[in-house]
Amino acid sequence: MNEQLQPLKKPTRSGKARTGTQDDIVYAHIFDAILEQRLAPGTKLSEEALGEIFGVSRTIIRRALSRLAHEGVVLLRPNRGAVVASPSVDEARQIFFARRMVERAITELAVLHASADQLSELRQMVTDEQDCFARGDRGAGIRLSGEFHLKLAEAAKNAPLVSFQRSLVSQTSLIIAQYESGNRSHCSYDEHNQLIDAIAARDSEKAVSLMMHHMDHIDSKLNLDEDSASDDLHAVFSHLALAKKKPRSAR
Repeated sequence: MNEQLQPLKKPTRSGKARTGTQDDIVYAHIFDAILEQRLAPGTKLSEEALGEIFGVSRTIIRRALSRLAHEGVVLLRPNRGAVVASPSVDEARQIFFARRMVERAITELAVLHASADQLSELRQMVTDEQDCFARGDRGAGIRLSGEFHLKLAEAAKNAPLVSFQRSLVSQTSLIIAQYESGNRSHCSYDEHNQLIDAIAARDSEKAVSLMMHHMDHIDSKLNLDEDSASDDLHAVFSHLALAKKKPRSAR
């Protein structure tokens, strides 16, 4: 059984190795696939297919899906299985409204509490995000953009906000995948850098204004016409299969 689980310990598309329990690792891979918009809203999450992909039991898959359902990015349908959430237009508006309120609170608290080390880490994340877009890895860039907001929430030093933000960021990624317009230009790293500068200067009014402008920018690119991502589980997680096939290095 340990041999089967080797793919879960391989580096992800971002180069980070996954650690934790088996369901932690499955959860993290699916969460990243949602953040990177590689999983389309409405995709059926077959326990059998996911168990085959990750080399774990259906019980472990169910635990991971249950966590994702708690965060609002997966729907567990009685007798019909799980699917990636597909927010309606009204639900999307409600999520974005909640996201604005949470981002405002997080920004105000980050101005008060963010340490120099945390600001430095945020700057590095922006650099990594920019590098991803520069080399054409849009999925990893989008994921880093979402992770930037999660790291900022940690700097605010309010645990409930971190938990709420995690759900909102992943739901926002689904909304963007479902409703974003055909113009896929991305400049969040410029806005993120300006936000860090304002937080470092302890300028709460400017930081909040920049954050609201950033949310306006995301909102302005949404429409009701375009779908993206994929509903093919094997295609989405093909990098794990490739990692499994690679010969192990000699010890």
